[in-house]
Amino acid sequence: MTEPPLHLYSTSAEPQPLQPAQQRIRTAWTADELMAAEFPEPRWAVPGIISEGVNLLAGPPKVGKSWLSLGLALSVAAGGQAMDTVPVEGGPVLYLALEDTPRRLQTRMRKILGGEPAPAALTLATSCPPLPQGGNEAIAQWVERNPDARMVIVDVFAKMRGPSAPGTSAYDADYAAVGHAKRIADHYGIAMVLVHHVRKAGSDDFLAEVSGTNGLAGAADATLVLKRSRGQADGVLHVTGRDVDEAEYALRFYAEAGAWQLLEGPAAAHTIGDTRATVLRYVRDNPGAKPKQIAEGTGLDPALVRQTCSRMANDVQLMRDAGGYAVPGAGGDET
Repeated sequence: MTEPPLHLYSTSAEPQPLQPAQQRIRTAWTADELMAAEFPEPRWAVPGIISEGVNLLAGPPKVGKSWLSLGLALSVAAGGQAMDTVPVEGGPVLYLALEDTPRRLQTRMRKILGGEPAPAALTLATSCPPLPQGGNEAIAQWVERNPDARMVIVDVFAKMRGPSAPGTSAYDADYAAVGHAKRIADHYGIAMVLVHHVRKAGSDDFLAEVSGTNGLAGAADATLVLKRSRGQADGVLHVTGRDVDEAEYALRFYAEAGAWQLLEGPAAAHTIGDTRATVLRYVRDNPGAKPKQIAEGTGLDPALVRQTCSRMANDVQLMRDAGGYAVPGAGGDET
């Protein structure tokens, strides 16, 4: 078995088994006790996007998952703004970059930091044993040494999931693999991000694109899928989970800085062509607008506006409203 990196373990003792979460967390109540209990709000590593628990971050090869993961690790470790937009509370972060070399990590960090000092609160490691074969204990000991830890990122999860038990179904094996990480996350109340891949075949349901069985997403507390996009955005981050509202976020990647930036407004406004985006913005601000009004308000050709509105209605990006058009959803927000 590969020797674990020494700096992940304490130097005074051999790795010890992680105590069952039940020893620290109550798991049973009467109904009246449960209703009377007060629970703290979830701890967010990135508010609204990455909460405590297991977060499965999936995407196709070369889409920029590692750039996103390293950028998030640096932002959360230093405090400030994640993805150049979301304020985050600073604190210790462990980033397991299991497909990288120290030189590559240094090069990437230098590009992302852009001359800013590297946060001492970020620990990086390029090697760690599988979770069921010592990885659990290595991470647990790091968290014990960093009680204010905010997040642990495993890039990539396949390197740490470990072998499946003989005779186990694929679903059960996937569920159990994520369960190792969830045990740590629940035990310490921290966010664990498992970087993973998606299938080659696309799907209308982004959860169905996660490589493997439904056991992976089923065991995770949240699933985030980073997909390539068309239009004005370079990618869309689809998010759903138990403590996070289902949402889509448009992102732009700045290659020269190695940084993902969260774009303002609904993802649909950034992921469609320029003409549709222009029409969508105008209709959102002017519900019920007719094609002639849209053309006058945007400066677009009237024939192009009529054709675009009709196609957008067919694609459910707009809905027809008494001869005009409106954005689907109450209050002008898309459903």
